[in-house]
Amino acid sequence: MTTPRRLESYVCGCWTPGSQPGQTLLDAATGEPVAVIDSTGIDFAAALAHGREAAGPRLRAMSFHERAGMLKALGLALMAQKEEFYAESLHTGATRTDGWVDIEGGIGTMLTFASKARRELPNARVLTDGDVEPLSKDGSFSAQHILTPLHGVAVHINAFNFPIWGMLEKIAPTLLAGMPCLVKPASQTAYLTELMVRRIVETGILPEGALQLICGSVGDLLDHVTEQDAVTFTGSAWTGRKLKTHPAVIANSVRFTMEADSLNAAILGPDAVAGTPEFDLFVREVAREMTVKAGQKCTAIRRVIAPRAQVDALVAALDERLGKTAVGLPGDEGVRMGPLASLDQREEVRERIRDLQAAAEIVAGDPDAVRVTSGDAARGAFLNPVLMYAAKPFAAGAVHEVEAFGPVSTVMPYDDLDEAVALARMGRGSLVTSVFTDDPKVAEELVLGTAPWHGRVLIGNRASAKSSTGHGSPLAPLVHGGPGRAGGGEEMGGIRGVKHYMQRTAVQGAPRLLSAVTGRWIPGADVRQGEHPFRKSLAELRIGDQLVTATRTVTREDVEHFAHFTGDTFYAHMDEAAAKANPFFDDRVAHGYLIASFAAGLFVEPNPGPVLANYGVDNLRFLTPVYFGDTLQVRLTCKEINPRENAGHGEVRWDCQVTNQKGEVVAQYDVLTMVAKEWPLAQAAAQ
Repeated sequence: MTTPRRLESYVCGCWTPGSQPGQTLLDAATGEPVAVIDSTGIDFAAALAHGREAAGPRLRAMSFHERAGMLKALGLALMAQKEEFYAESLHTGATRTDGWVDIEGGIGTMLTFASKARRELPNARVLTDGDVEPLSKDGSFSAQHILTPLHGVAVHINAFNFPIWGMLEKIAPTLLAGMPCLVKPASQTAYLTELMVRRIVETGILPEGALQLICGSVGDLLDHVTEQDAVTFTGSAWTGRKLKTHPAVIANSVRFTMEADSLNAAILGPDAVAGTPEFDLFVREVAREMTVKAGQKCTAIRRVIAPRAQVDALVAALDERLGKTAVGLPGDEGVRMGPLASLDQREEVRERIRDLQAAAEIVAGDPDAVRVTSGDAARGAFLNPVLMYAAKPFAAGAVHEVEAFGPVSTVMPYDDLDEAVALARMGRGSLVTSVFTDDPKVAEELVLGTAPWHGRVLIGNRASAKSSTGHGSPLAPLVHGGPGRAGGGEEMGGIRGVKHYMQRTAVQGAPRLLSAVTGRWIPGADVRQGEHPFRKSLAELRIGDQLVTATRTVTREDVEHFAHFTGDTFYAHMDEAAAKANPFFDDRVAHGYLIASFAAGLFVEPNPGPVLANYGVDNLRFLTPVYFGDTLQVRLTCKEINPRENAGHGEVRWDCQVTNQKGEVVAQYDVLTMVAKEWPLAQAAAQ
């Protein structure tokens, strides 16, 4: 027996042990001591102040791209050390497969956020939200919604089942937003979180105070949160409600996000009868969700909703598959399911099974007779999968109220789709439900019927079987959370998750000043004319640099040549009578894409220069018909400049407005180009 290591909290720039003997944490599989945890004596008010004062200003001074680069470097550094985390993860009861979800899944989530931020966010400190809102007829008064980072600390209180993913999926969007974090992992598996935070701190990549860690109780931490702080919680609904109603949280309107108990469902469509690919996929998915992480997943399938005619075949198939699940020491070859997180957790699950037995019968597995292929069933928190059946699900209140947080699921029958939807809704809000069908009509009815009660809906069928990530896999680009019982919160969702830690503000004023605030040109703001802006590198180019072009008249010959050359002989361009019969046109009209092509011919500077590539247009709209004889002119204005970090170029967004001889706008869009930071390129390379 080795001496358990004493966990420390990382606060105010140093590692700090608690002042009391603390609680001993045991290996879930062997019962051996792993670590001792205690946070007594920590000054939680000082920890929050340190994050706000030391890290907040430094993070906010960085652009989104700089923060994204920081996360990418951190993710790559952690991935290089993954084997150390896998070794420590065995103490939690996680198999290699379970650990992959937590460790590489968590690091991968961080890397995904870093990548999405570089692609989808500007290289700026302010994020605009929506279009400019004109507030005056003469254009002198407008408004722009912006998002700026909160000036507080995000307190992340996490559950025991994913000690790494649970932390990284929360701190990635928080840090991208420019807000420091304070993480409080669940005590039972905090040793794994503490190890990763140690390695994060050692890299020196994050600004001091950007990530702090509390190992043990949070004490009076919430007494000190302010209106600029945020609190997220993952765990039991009872604890979550207690924290959500903390006096300081209520008094200061602190942002509070909760992910709580969730009785997730999986619905077998009536077309997915035994022998179909969908039936087999359903069996595999239910069994997997019952056994991965020993069923200790907030997204695990708790309620299995199936057509009454398929129940017997389904129970038999699940019994056979679950019976082959090798339960034992998580590091042993061939073991598919390790123990629960602790002996206390196993007893908790057994208690919940007894509660469920008031409404359902056990049809597979025995919660009191543990069978293991390795390890000691008495010392380890092992439990074989347990499948239950509720013959009268609408009267079986417990199956819609009680969550056994382990390898336990309950099968229940339905007679039509309305009943299937009603049963799913009886969970009163869940993180995810899945629908297995190959029938489009069934998919439509079940998804639309269940969506308001769920944060995510997975449709499983033969076409997506090989590529599907499965029922229980929250993904960085998708929202994770759910209404009602599931907590009513929302995490991740790509850039949506970043915005959770920012304040949306409507800024009103003169366009020139709004442009200065946002770093984006808007109509009415200052412009600068002179040298063609395509001749300017990023070092010379400024927001508002503008070109007003010469004009070009559109002729019948132009339109007919374009039609025959491209093959676009739509009647409105070629048939006078048909065009006049159209309610939108008075005569034959020019092609919209001909207008865009002529516009490019007017504003493009053809010689080699800083503009390296045109890679698309955004928000292209054709607003006024162009007839033979109309004269076009372009106003091209530099709208936004986003230098790429660690590259010799950046993205420039140009406001392109095409008008006719009457000054009417016939087309409006953004042109996107890649522009060199320095020109000529040889000069940039030499530097």
